[in-house]
Amino acid sequence: MAATIAGVFQPEVQNLIKESKVLLVGAGGIGCEVLKNLVLIGFSELDVIDMDTIEVSNLNRQFLFSKESVGKAKSHVAKNSVLKFNPNVNITSHLGDIMDTKYDMPFFNKFKLVINALDNKKARSHVNRMCLSCKIPLIESGTMGYNGQVEFIKKGVSMCYECNPRSEPKTYPMCTIRNTPKEAIHCIIWAKFLFNQLFGEIDEEVSMDERNDESEILSARNWAIQNDYNPKKLFKKIFYDDITYLLNMEHLYAGKNIKPVLLDESLLDQEHIRYSHVPDSEMLTLEQNISMFWDCITPIKEKWEKSTNKCLVWDKDDDLMMNFVVSCSNLRSAIFNIPFKTHFDIKSMAGNIIPAIATANAMIAGQIVIHALRILRGKFEKCQNVFLRSMPNHKGGVLVKDKCIQPPNPKCNVCSSDGEIILISDLNNFTLRQLEELVLKKKLNMVAPDVTMIDRVIISSDEDDELNMYDKTLAEVGMKHGSIFIAEDDIQNYKVRIMVHDKEKSGKEENVFEIINNTNDFHTANEHTNLPNPYENIENDEDDCVIEKAASPAGGTACDNNRDTRGEVNHVMVGKEDFVYIEVIEGVAEDIGIDEKTTEKISNEEVDAEEISNEEVDAEEISNEEVDAEEISKEEVDAEEIGNEEVDAEEIGNEEVDAEEISNEEVDAEEISNEEILAIKRKADEAVEDINDAKKSRID
Repeated sequence: MAATIAGVFQPEVQNLIKESKVLLVGAGGIGCEVLKNLVLIGFSELDVIDMDTIEVSNLNRQFLFSKESVGKAKSHVAKNSVLKFNPNVNITSHLGDIMDTKYDMPFFNKFKLVINALDNKKARSHVNRMCLSCKIPLIESGTMGYNGQVEFIKKGVSMCYECNPRSEPKTYPMCTIRNTPKEAIHCIIWAKFLFNQLFGEIDEEVSMDERNDESEILSARNWAIQNDYNPKKLFKKIFYDDITYLLNMEHLYAGKNIKPVLLDESLLDQEHIRYSHVPDSEMLTLEQNISMFWDCITPIKEKWEKSTNKCLVWDKDDDLMMNFVVSCSNLRSAIFNIPFKTHFDIKSMAGNIIPAIATANAMIAGQIVIHALRILRGKFEKCQNVFLRSMPNHKGGVLVKDKCIQPPNPKCNVCSSDGEIILISDLNNFTLRQLEELVLKKKLNMVAPDVTMIDRVIISSDEDDELNMYDKTLAEVGMKHGSIFIAEDDIQNYKVRIMVHDKEKSGKEENVFEIINNTNDFHTANEHTNLPNPYENIENDEDDCVIEKAASPAGGTACDNNRDTRGEVNHVMVGKEDFVYIEVIEGVAEDIGIDEKTTEKISNEEVDAEEISNEEVDAEEISNEEVDAEEISKEEVDAEEIGNEEVDAEEIGNEEVDAEEISNEEVDAEEISNEEILAIKRKADEAVEDINDAKKSRID
């Protein structure tokens, strides 16, 4: 291994590699590459944890797995595979969820470094908090297609994972899914719910109850069982009878542009139409979708009868289950006049498939190990965030790094003690149960939250505490407009201060609460509504509650390296129990969550000589030349001396100018050198390209 070969590493680095214990969280696309790299370099103490088993769709990029591995635990198979490269490594593999309480602070404290190779925001947030609490360096990573990034996180040194707001998974009201779909994704979600209603664990009922011959009301599944899952009867019930029922509810579609249309009844008796020859990338006809629906029902029913507890779990890699969702979603699309989608498109959306490129994973994994070696040597200043670009920049670079370490956000709700959250809800209707499940666990990613208000515990994670207040509203437990309570999670060693804002819920509103991450966002949002301000009666302390919009979230230092400073409002509406949470990949990163980094504004237009003669030139905007802006702004540039005619930047570029005279005297066009003006123009063009064509992305 590399660490044992003389001359590859210095002796002290060799010892660090051999003695450092590293935790790798995730054994998927990036995780497999990282584990292989760590073993080949010579790390001797490794732990790898993953809760997933191997699927067929993993095999095209996760090279530690084979066809024989399908169905087995990723962490165990990955361990056995890399031991063939280096049998002297001590690897402990865990099949489990990193958010499980057994992976607590004593577990994390065993490691010198933690590496994240995860694919979801909730687990990332949890590991981030655990590492901050234990003061262990964390390397965060992610890829999407040809893009990716590697981020270094250490308490007090760099930004944490939650210093900047992350994109939220897209959500859809359940009434839209059931009654008024407008997009193909609504029909795809509906089809997955329908599968669970008929064959799996019922989470939402999207097909109506039916009466049998004895006038008994039966659920859709019981009705299907009574009719032996007859494909044609099921087709008539789901796509005719249920739609007729919706059409009878005229108020659902009053004043709306959307309304279902019954399919032609002749389709019930159509002949079977072949569809197996159609590629997944091509669209099926309505008749072919109907035939596909008929063909998949009986085989799925047979699987359901043989399954444990007669409960199937929908799997995107199961052809029959996939055909069910494809046919059902397209048939529903036909009823609501929504364009069809191909089998490939529906599988991508239904399976939340993020495009994955093996070479991108390998490049990011290589950069992770470079960061790991620097971190173990204590060279934190060299661990800038690194971004993988889909296209080379003006210098031909594909891997681009920040200029310096991004400092922590002083108002971060996780790594700073000054962070605060605003909770907006109807206090007379929002219950403690909703507060715990929807806000603290689902939105804030807590594991075992405790809530105290004025030294009084109102939510406890301790099962021995006999608190039975979950059905009480926030108002009933004493909260009012402007009240403040503390939510904390002992497992994550995480505490956050939450201020309550009372907003009466209108009858038509489905959203039951809103979260705003800081008071600056709250004031911005409040300008667009006429809501009372809970801060009106609180002493104004800007240092405690306000983040300047003009500054970056990290405090606006010179090292922010073009991080987005627009200060946009970041608040997310979240629904009640019948509000469905769906993570959808729509060509860009679950949410996927992409942060744009912009440079200082530089004009995309060519510089006209008359504009040069009439405007003060800022030294930083002229391609970072060392020019004193104040001296330039005080000097007069006479257009007549430029040549008494309209001269553009290219014409000026052909005349000689002494660069030192630009900052000290009036600009004489004849003195501008061709080489100097071309250099200025080239650097300006490079900066423009960095802005418009080379935006970096952070993948969640």
